[in-house]
Amino acid sequence: MRKILVTGASGQVGSELKKLSVSRKEDFLFVSRDMLDITHAGNVRKFLEKHPVEAIINCAAYTAVDDAEDNPERAAQVNSEAVEIFAGICKEKQLKMVHISTDYVFDGQKNSPYFEEDPAAPLGIYGKTKWEGEEAMRRINPPRSVIIRTSWVYAPGGNNFVRTMLKLGKEKDVVKVVDDQVGTPTRAGDLAAAILEILPGLDNKEVRTYHYTNEGVCSWFDFAKAVMEYGKLPCKVIPVPSSEYPTKAKRPKFSVLSKQAFKRDFKMDIPYWRDSLREYLEEMGVNN
Repeated sequence: MRKILVTGASGQVGSELKKLSVSRKEDFLFVSRDMLDITHAGNVRKFLEKHPVEAIINCAAYTAVDDAEDNPERAAQVNSEAVEIFAGICKEKQLKMVHISTDYVFDGQKNSPYFEEDPAAPLGIYGKTKWEGEEAMRRINPPRSVIIRTSWVYAPGGNNFVRTMLKLGKEKDVVKVVDDQVGTPTRAGDLAAAILEILPGLDNKEVRTYHYTNEGVCSWFDFAKAVMEYGKLPCKVIPVPSSEYPTKAKRPKFSVLSKQAFKRDFKMDIPYWRDSLREYLEEMGVNN
């Protein structure tokens, strides 16, 4: 491939793609909000005329789950309308497209891992607008394109649970963390590497949906305990119910995603969440 456009370049997955791009043979074009307004079709078309590409990896998203409840229009612009714009252009110009979505399209009422074809039932504006983006992409149906749902993403940069726990672990003797929300963490670097691995070989005629997180299952409480343990922080973690930390937007209670289809179609191993967390902390120099 000649050139790949990556949106959301300053976000967690976008930043990890940028790191990996250094050792890749493809040319990459990374754009963030200040470089390209992805919610304006005219701007996107002009940009792609000036900078032709062969593939688009859309990492841009409005991910502030609670703020989205107060800003539904902005969330819809970024999470669904922009996806519709990209999907239309990709179909017209025969470009490959990888779009990142979320476990929040599900309501968390299932007690076993969610499959790609399970019915969506988002609990809030964030999940709803991400689902609408998926549906727009499926309706337009650009070939050689995929939707990848992920969850609980963390990276060296940006606001994420691991960084928050590391900060609290240094400042406090005790932290309370909810233990009744269950899912799987995803190291952004693992997801970024998987995207770059599958992109060259995409040849599907219709949009396909896949799930990618690290392997395993845990609660936020389990995740926090692991951060403290591997980060060698003496802070004690106490489990509490979600009712102790009410939020504007509801969260799914159980949002473990099945990776069977991804592993079957792409013949890839996926790292276990604890192993990826250990590696991440080692890279950050936290547990040395």
